[in-house]
Amino acid sequence: MTPQPESTTNPAVVWAKIRRIYPIYADLAREFVVDLPACAELESGTDSPRPESVEQAQLWLDQMDQQIQVHQLRQFLQTSSVVEPESIVALIQHLLANPVHSDSMRDKIDFLLVQYFSQIAPDKLEDERADLAYVAHEMEPVLGKVELNPPVWLNALDRVVDAARKCRALDELLHGGLLEQGRKAKSQAGDLFYLPVALVAFTRFGYLMRRSFFRLMLADLNTILDGLTELEERGVETIDCRRAQFSAQEPVVRLRMICQSWKVMFQAEYSSGQPLRMLVDLRASVESALDRGANTGAQGRSSGVASGKSPAAAAAAGATGSTLRVAALASEKSVAKAPPTPTKSDTPEFEISLDTEWNRGSKAGQE
Repeated sequence: MTPQPESTTNPAVVWAKIRRIYPIYADLAREFVVDLPACAELESGTDSPRPESVEQAQLWLDQMDQQIQVHQLRQFLQTSSVVEPESIVALIQHLLANPVHSDSMRDKIDFLLVQYFSQIAPDKLEDERADLAYVAHEMEPVLGKVELNPPVWLNALDRVVDAARKCRALDELLHGGLLEQGRKAKSQAGDLFYLPVALVAFTRFGYLMRRSFFRLMLADLNTILDGLTELEERGVETIDCRRAQFSAQEPVVRLRMICQSWKVMFQAEYSSGQPLRMLVDLRASVESALDRGANTGAQGRSSGVASGKSPAAAAAAGATGSTLRVAALASEKSVAKAPPTPTKSDTPEFEISLDTEWNRGSKAGQE
């Protein structure tokens, strides 16, 4: 049974919830150019609507539910100004009340539950402390009091989380099938996903997987930066980064600039569609350059890891034609907008999704 901790029959309560949701959906409609006129009843700002006005507002929300996609909702909440937790609560409860249990609806609810918990969780919450009971208690404003008697099939989520903790690099997590296992568990749950205890379990799962993801991303970035430092100490100025969608003679100084911008951004905010494949392949490119330099010395640097600034390297430094390189430049620009001192060490805006550039053609990056 879908949890309904607050009354849905009191018009004043219903109207208050709708008014909390409306600014989010109105901004979404503008940002993604949704072909749906604004709701006049909600635009009026009245505190005492007529019954027909409440019906029209609810109909408008239902129409937005059909048009807004989960990736749009994710991108908006992760890149816009902070949305209050109370508004996310209202949106989750609105979606939970929808009798249509589509894959899209499930994914929206799943994302929003993790987003809400990530916003309210303490900055330094330890993984061991974030057990099912703790998460259930923190989610009471959304789900109400939840009886913790999880079915056996939810144990699979713990196994995935444990496996993610053992990963030593982002490549292991992305290629190990762990993300697919989590999505498969949600898909196979069917309507059981909406059981209150299952909603709590999937919230905990998504939160802990986020943390593993960020731990591995930052570890990869630190490895790349250390490798670039070693290359600079050897006198290497450019390396072959074609596997990461850069040039055959990419300036080390430019790679360092990009990685530093990513590092700040990953600590401060997350915007959907970040080039995860580029990050993994860039680490492989740097490690390959280090190996070649160690094995072949100066000859290796001249053939695979070039020293000196050639015309091709200079041209590569300014090139932005590749989609992934544009994404890298976009990430640099976003850093300027990020707060200098992040409020959370484990970025709450991050969402694990299989609908990323990484998963569309990951084989190409391995060749």
